[in-house]
Amino acid sequence: MNSINVVKGWIREFVDLALLFIAVGVVVQIIFGPETPYFAGITENLMNFISSLGNGGFVGLIALFVIVWVFTKGGQTQNG
Repeated sequence: MNSINVVKGWIREFVDLALLFIAVGVVVQIIFGPETPYFAGITENLMNFISSLGNGGFVGLIALFVIVWVFTKGGQTQNG
């Protein structure tokens, strides 16, 4: 079971790193504009994702709650 916890830790670290890249990309696009090299389309994709959740009505709201749950302590398991 220890190897499963190690893999879960790697996945969490990868997701944390990806979220940091998204945050940096959004800030760079806000400061330098939407046609910034290497960051083009991040805010557009993020807005499309948020829009699709909003268009989903109640199902979109449930999906949003699931996403928030996964990225908070509810989605984490205790080690040991």
